[in-house]
Amino acid sequence: MIYTTIVNFSEDRKRLNGSRLRFVVLIKQISAVKPVRHQYQQRGRRLRWGKRRQCIHLSSLTLPYSRSSRYALPSSSCCVLFSIPWYTMVHADGSVLQTFEYFRKHGLQGLKNIWPAPSLIAWKIIACFGAFEAILQLALPGKRVEGPISPNGNIPVYKANGLLAYAVTLVTYLGLWWFGIFNPAVVYDHLGEIYSALIVGSLVFCILLYLKGHLAPSSSDSGSLGNFIIDFYWGMELYPRIGKNFDIKVFTNCRFGMMSWAVLAVTYCIKQYEMNGGVSDSMLVNTVLMLVYITKFFWWEAGYWSTMDIAHDRAGFYICWGCLVWVPSIYTSPGMYLVNHPVHLGTQLAVLILISGLLCIYVNYDCDRQRQVFRRTNGKCLIWGKAPSKIVASYKTEQGETKTSLLLISGWWGVSRHFHYVPEILAAFFWSVPALFNHASFLPYFYVIFLIILLLDRAKRDDDRCSSKYGKYWKMYCDKVRYRVVPGIY
Repeated sequence: MIYTTIVNFSEDRKRLNGSRLRFVVLIKQISAVKPVRHQYQQRGRRLRWGKRRQCIHLSSLTLPYSRSSRYALPSSSCCVLFSIPWYTMVHADGSVLQTFEYFRKHGLQGLKNIWPAPSLIAWKIIACFGAFEAILQLALPGKRVEGPISPNGNIPVYKANGLLAYAVTLVTYLGLWWFGIFNPAVVYDHLGEIYSALIVGSLVFCILLYLKGHLAPSSSDSGSLGNFIIDFYWGMELYPRIGKNFDIKVFTNCRFGMMSWAVLAVTYCIKQYEMNGGVSDSMLVNTVLMLVYITKFFWWEAGYWSTMDIAHDRAGFYICWGCLVWVPSIYTSPGMYLVNHPVHLGTQLAVLILISGLLCIYVNYDCDRQRQVFRRTNGKCLIWGKAPSKIVASYKTEQGETKTSLLLISGWWGVSRHFHYVPEILAAFFWSVPALFNHASFLPYFYVIFLIILLLDRAKRDDDRCSSKYGKYWKMYCDKVRYRVVPGIY
């Protein structure tokens, strides 16, 4: 459904007026649903820089079944197990023990009982949101930005209008609520159904991406390893597009995933306000920190297009399903928990957590800023008031051309090779910790635990990729910057 909506908007810009009319009709239909005031019930292969090696000549016989099942298992288990955290936070008083006791009594039938089937209202909400973000991505003005050159020599071109789309989205969402056109509490009341619909729709979306990679790749940066499961999981294309201007990864990662994070953060605040007649200081701290972080992301969005997610990881289940389902459901979970479990922090503790979180977000931003300035000026800049130390590294592209890159070993990048992950993890902790530990539940911190695993794995994959790309120069870099993430520890 999301894929069909995107195609409709990208094929013919003249259809936008009619689409806007249908969008308004859908909004009115959704608004007719009355929100529940208090719904609370007890019931690889080795990666080469930026690209997997073309291994089309390999047959599936060269890849053992156990390797294929390694990717099939997380794909299927993610779809099944997502409902457990949602059920626990919304319907089981946030108690993991209560949920465990429920499954102990009912077994697998219990999982089936709590599974929220996708509903028509859920599909309408997703369709409206996806269509609205697709329109903004195509229609809003933005600076032309070139991404890093790909292994096959392609240079992707983007339109940097993310921050404007972010502002328009939040203003529109709050405006619909303020003027009584649409109540965001409806989204919370149908959250489980929305997540289920996202799972189904995103799986179909990933299958269509797989077929597109086989039948109509957007560039030469595509190919197959000869195994369906691995190709489906890791993706077929590096830069899939619909037409010339609609970049699919920008839509899934930025305009749907990150944007839905911000929209849901606001939704949880509004729902708590309608339930309790006010918003707790814990919810305010959580929401402010998340919105500041997301604002930072869209401010820096052009830099994100040079990261591993966009420039090196292909568009498959791993990236796209994660952004379409995992981000809206897991990344927003601290706020989801606080809706039914408001905590009074007090002014001093709330301010302390807020300032600590803001500081971490700033350091995370400053890490990325240093690297961007260093690259933009070709090393002719100041880092912490001094000329930066660097290593001039040469490497060969897939076509055999010799090129050079500069490796920064000053500022934050001289502390550890991926120090920017440290403040990112700490920022996530600070927007989760307003939940405290009053309900003996680790669920508000599930995202932090997941993020630690994700970023440590990403740091290792990035090191492996750079080692393969730069060879002896990367070894020289590692000799100068010894620690991968946490200085003095790892």
